[in-house]
Amino acid sequence: MPATRTPPHAPAASPRAQLEHALLLIARVHGGDARTAETAREALAHWRSAHPAHESAYGAARAGWDATSADALRGELPLPASHQERLRAGRRKALSVLGLGALFLGAGALARWHWRQALHEVALQTPRGQIKTTTLPDGSGLALDAHTRVRIALYRDRREAWLDEGEVQFSVAADADRPFLVMTRWGQVRVLGTVFTVEARQSRMRVAVSQGRVAVWAGPLPEGGVGAALARPVDTVLGAGQAVLTEAQALGPVLPVATAEIAAWRQGWLVFDNTPLPQAVARWNHYLGAPLRLDDDPALARLRLTGSFPLRSPGVFVDSLPASLPVRTERLADGGVRIAARR
Repeated sequence: MPATRTPPHAPAASPRAQLEHALLLIARVHGGDARTAETAREALAHWRSAHPAHESAYGAARAGWDATSADALRGELPLPASHQERLRAGRRKALSVLGLGALFLGAGALARWHWRQALHEVALQTPRGQIKTTTLPDGSGLALDAHTRVRIALYRDRREAWLDEGEVQFSVAADADRPFLVMTRWGQVRVLGTVFTVEARQSRMRVAVSQGRVAVWAGPLPEGGVGAALARPVDTVLGAGQAVLTEAQALGPVLPVATAEIAAWRQGWLVFDNTPLPQAVARWNHYLGAPLRLDDDPALARLRLTGSFPLRSPGVFVDSLPASLPVRTERLADGGVRIAARR
């Protein structure tokens, strides 16, 4: 029986119906007699060109078909020709015995597989001294601080960002059907649409909100993945002008923060608020070619710094240190600076 053709420009059916139709035509191309196969081949070409979604469904159906085909094994196992023919014959017989119902069951599984595939994936990275901005296909904006690595995956039902290291300011486009999730080794953040920053450095995560509200969980992602993380009770909810730090799997207190100071590096400033000196030095070193070198001294590790410093003038920071902390600085031959305790 000739395959039913979809009229040009017809509205796309549901993803499952598209996969079922593609699988049926592929089965006829490979499993029927010459006349049936040729008719199905023409119908499949016409159907694929009728709507952009059909081509995507065909790709998913073809992947599922090839995964169960002896042809797909040629590159992996040197099967004898007779064995390959028996596998092909067995598949055709199974299709004829199981019929369309079995195909529909397989199509349902493929539909679920197809639904879970990412619509867009990208890995972003900034080297030392570079800040980068980008816009995602959903309209969300990202600004990456220097020395940052983040991976983005946009799905049909959610959006994910995996921050491996560094700091990112997220301007999330509102989409109630697709929450935006940020994952780090020290905690997770969930939001529908807002502006906030997430920093993952030195065994800690810091979240600061400029606009809107975000939910925060402390600790690494559980074994059940994103779904299991979101099923846990929320540790805290942050609003605009609030920040929180997670460290050693524990959530710190919610603290007020000036929204103008959030992601101040985008405006060319590094802002420190009671920041341990080693952390402040490490932040500067994400921008400097010749690094600052802090002596390995417990007295230095206990010092804390508050102030705002222009990124274009690191000398201002270095020159101000002896005036605000009990330290001395020494210019090195390679252009770097040594910071030592003042005795």
